[in-house]
Amino acid sequence: MGRLVLHRLGATIPVLLLVTAGVFSLLHLTPGDPIDVMMAESVDATVKANLRRELGLDRPIAVQYVAWMGRVLRGDLGRSVRNGEPVIENVGRRIRPSLQLALLAMAISLLIAAPVALASAVRRNTSIDRAGTTFALFGICMPNFLLALLLIFFFGVTLRWLPVSGYTDPAEDLIAGVRSLVLPAVTLGLALAAVITRTLRSSLLEALTEDYVRTARAKGLSEWAVIRAHVLRNALIPVVTVLGLQLGTLIGGAVITEYVFGLPGVGRLVVDAVFARDYPLVQGVVLLIAAGFIASNLLVDLLYGWIDPRIRIR
Repeated sequence: MGRLVLHRLGATIPVLLLVTAGVFSLLHLTPGDPIDVMMAESVDATVKANLRRELGLDRPIAVQYVAWMGRVLRGDLGRSVRNGEPVIENVGRRIRPSLQLALLAMAISLLIAAPVALASAVRRNTSIDRAGTTFALFGICMPNFLLALLLIFFFGVTLRWLPVSGYTDPAEDLIAGVRSLVLPAVTLGLALAAVITRTLRSSLLEALTEDYVRTARAKGLSEWAVIRAHVLRNALIPVVTVLGLQLGTLIGGAVITEYVFGLPGVGRLVVDAVFARDYPLVQGVVLLIAAGFIASNLLVDLLYGWIDPRIRIR
């Protein structure tokens, strides 16, 4: 296992270099100047030139990238062009709501997908199976922003059960914090539940046809005992793969949901930084999101060996 971890960590170095270099180049090739965003057009050109030189934006792109990587290796992600605060502090304030939203959305998706997929697989080609398949197709086809607006209208405007925007940290006020995250978490969780439902249903149907399942039934085990002890665990590997990929997506990619519900998350932060041409902030967020994806994939690899001992991890 230790060798696997070291091997995967070594393989992440070129991935991070390619990701950061690509984003760094695209940002600098995008029309617009962060100095013009920071200052009005009436500001003297000399003042702008001095600020550009102070921030190092007058140097070639390759030189800027090498200098930035040198600071990253020392643990310094730089400072935001907009407010001058360290990038790590900007991201630190925003990662908490995004992480809470991602974990709650994932919990909601599992609570919905597991029973629906199980019922669909066990009752294949029945009305229950057709209802589960319809739910999965509906969740995949429904755009997140439209589902968010429908939830806001029904639960926020019509019934007035939940707040339609804003964020409260659950660590400060548990009830208010959970209420502020319910609607955005359901918006993301339903889409993820649809994907997990289809994945888990297919995996369960495949496992139900295996020889060891017929042997377990021949021994007189009940259907639930067969599913719980032999089928469900063997069907989890594709689901774990999907969850590992979606965790990073939920943390960094829930831009539309965060905007609709007014959540101060990482996705909203990086979009605002792109519009402001805040190069250090965008690069820092991209680096941290890429590292999060790599960590989640490594965790998935380790879980494979725990779920199925036949998968040897050395």
